[in-house]
Amino acid sequence: MKRARVAYSGAIHDATEHPAGLRLADGRVLAEDAVVWLPPFEVGTVIALGLNYADHVKELSKELTVTAKDEPLAFLKSPGALIGHRGQTRRPADVTFMHYECELAVVIGRTAKNVKREDAMQVVAGYTVANDYAIRDYLENYYRPNLRVKNRDTCTVLGPWLVDAVDVPDPHDLALRTLVNGQVTQQGNTSDMVADIPALIEYLSSFMTLGAGDVILTGTPDGVVNVNAGDEVITEIDGIGRLVNTIVGDTLFGR
Repeated sequence: MKRARVAYSGAIHDATEHPAGLRLADGRVLAEDAVVWLPPFEVGTVIALGLNYADHVKELSKELTVTAKDEPLAFLKSPGALIGHRGQTRRPADVTFMHYECELAVVIGRTAKNVKREDAMQVVAGYTVANDYAIRDYLENYYRPNLRVKNRDTCTVLGPWLVDAVDVPDPHDLALRTLVNGQVTQQGNTSDMVADIPALIEYLSSFMTLGAGDVILTGTPDGVVNVNAGDEVITEIDGIGRLVNTIVGDTLFGR
């Protein structure tokens, strides 16, 4: 099942996919553009992975010092970074290179601590699409992203749908792509992850307790390009969803 959370008529609603757009829990059927889309689940801790696709590591090879022995590059995000489908992401006027990152987001379904690899998929509730923006200008070290690069307000888009894990037979064989103003600029497949989902859950739960609603952003393939105010960015993952986002300038934020 594909589920969403939206704001409509002064209230927050759970919703499901419908041929005409979406159906609210109270039975009303609405067009996609009639609601404000929120992240499709109650988000807990957001754990983001960097450099988890081999081709993206190669894309940045001149700036990196990475070996096969390195642990996964993980960092956290605050709630203010999150927005939903059809939302707007701010591009500061002083930057020269801001890029999207299409990522499979793994949503944890229950408390998980010291989970072994062979049991890891049992704690996954489902999946959604993430678009996790970064500003290269602010990057002090390509292997250790800092807060200004990856934890800015409106920089992490989630949605539209939370797809139940049972409806995704193989999350390690999903094509993903990004389109900027209708042109495909990024393509990849989740089969190319350096650390797969069981490895990530085993690693993370070995030193922190994961809980229901926690989400793991699993990294992005190569093909990231600069985006500007006015650009429409669509990140898609087959079987999971099509996430639409618009880049806006400082003026909308009173800057």
